[in-house]
Amino acid sequence: MRQSQLFMSTLREVPAEAEALSHHQLLRGGYIRQTASGIYTYLPLGWRVLRKIEGIIRQEMDASGAQELHMPAVQPAELWKESGRYEVYGPELIRLHDRHEREFVLGPTHEEVITSLVRQEISSYRRLPVNLYQIQTKFRDERRPRFGLLRGREFLMKDAYSFDRDWEGLDVSYRNMYNAYERIFRRFGLNFRAVEADAGAIGGQGETHEFMALAEIGEDTIVSCSSCQYAANLEQAQMATVMQGKSTQAGEGTTELPAMETVRTPDVKSIQDLVQFLQVSPDQLIKTLLYKTDDKLVAVLVRGDREVNEVKVKSYTSSETIELAEAEEVRLATGAPVGFAGPVGLSLQLLVDNEVASMLEGITGANEADMHLLHVRPGVDFSLEFTGDFRNAAEGDSCPRCGEPLLFHRGIELGHVFKLGTKYSDSLGASYVDVDGREKPVIMGCYGIGVSRVMAAIAEQSITDERLVWPMSVAPFQAHVIPVAVKDEVQMALAEEIYRELTSAGIETLLDDRDDRAGVKFKDADLVGAPSRIIVGRGAASGEVEFIGSDGEKVNLPVVEAVRRIREAKL
Repeated sequence: MRQSQLFMSTLREVPAEAEALSHHQLLRGGYIRQTASGIYTYLPLGWRVLRKIEGIIRQEMDASGAQELHMPAVQPAELWKESGRYEVYGPELIRLHDRHEREFVLGPTHEEVITSLVRQEISSYRRLPVNLYQIQTKFRDERRPRFGLLRGREFLMKDAYSFDRDWEGLDVSYRNMYNAYERIFRRFGLNFRAVEADAGAIGGQGETHEFMALAEIGEDTIVSCSSCQYAANLEQAQMATVMQGKSTQAGEGTTELPAMETVRTPDVKSIQDLVQFLQVSPDQLIKTLLYKTDDKLVAVLVRGDREVNEVKVKSYTSSETIELAEAEEVRLATGAPVGFAGPVGLSLQLLVDNEVASMLEGITGANEADMHLLHVRPGVDFSLEFTGDFRNAAEGDSCPRCGEPLLFHRGIELGHVFKLGTKYSDSLGASYVDVDGREKPVIMGCYGIGVSRVMAAIAEQSITDERLVWPMSVAPFQAHVIPVAVKDEVQMALAEEIYRELTSAGIETLLDDRDDRAGVKFKDADLVGAPSRIIVGRGAASGEVEFIGSDGEKVNLPVVEAVRRIREAKL
């Protein structure tokens, strides 16, 4: 394509609203334009990248045996109420009514619609297994859209759904999709990790993994082992239980420990305040936090230097929702304001983290304003009936598989694979008659990729010194031919010749035929991000050009050699 005909509007200044590098570059390069908060128009450059991403996904999904269909974005609210997710999904679910006051939602995902379709179309084991997928726009009313395409209210997504006769069949479908995802993300040229994850609002009854692109701007924390292959997101990350005082003091008893003591702590409400007031370290403290799980209050106990993992608490209590108790709820349950809750004498279910259970003694709130308790003994002064892993992993914790230290990275979630089991087939009545004549629920899997998010993640990993270099597989143009002076007949003739040769070889090439200054052309080329550039300048008369590859190295080469390198890079 000739650049004079390309609908491309570059920006010289970094837009004020752009926080992520990818957001900067995609706006500056004329890939996207914001229409409303979290809603973007894809301009020709951006759409070319997006279609290539879609193409790779389609190739691998089709190769895996999945079949493409297309479902409506507008979904009947009745389906969401039938599945039980209408209220659970919360304010992110965009609701609307038609002229007849029938209620609909804009689909953030399609489990309800696809399950409804399958219950209508499949009734016999002979039609199972099957895997159906689509690439379609989704809608979520994000409270705070940010980072451009990384967290928007309207986004493009690939979602696939497998239907099997039994769990063994689901295991095969799940591994098939897992392997397809690894191939897809490798073809994108991404630095990524597959990590154990939580199912979140999608739900499920088994294994689930997230595929994460490593990037500092990522909103997710990846916890991985420094030695083995263990990796999980922070919500799901486990750690080896390291017993503290009780393991080292086994058999010695607790009779020599000081008796529990009440100490006045006026206006000391935070962990940091208490550390300074008592001149102790945070790991000597026991935090007691009250949570409302569905309609029940529970108390979660973690060490003072740890954070409660709400996903683990939610899973342990089998709750649909979880949130910190309001100040008044804390006061009614403990008799004290927030900051002074403790487990001693508290009439709530106590969820005690493993680290707390292993402590010989600790400092807790006294359930009385401005008062704390010293020398509180877990298992003696409060119950250890409900003990488990209720905290976030911390960097340096021991790997649950091999015991080596855990490392932390930032990541962007690109894809998620779930074993749904019968969560939706039970609630929506999707069943089949098996070979034995018995009616059974179909066993489901769910597999999503954030297509527009992938575009941003690739850009995020492909920017160096304000220069964007797309991987060959998704670049809007694979080669960029730039004559320095279009009025120079020799330069322009050679540029045209190179352009024709590359195009004939099936290489998508952009020819900068604009009568503009060289500096402007080079700056725009940094934004276009073609992995190969040929600059036609003073050496044109002798058949020599400047070649810049994806590594950014500049080298003067004969035209034949420059073209050969581009051909090889495309293979």
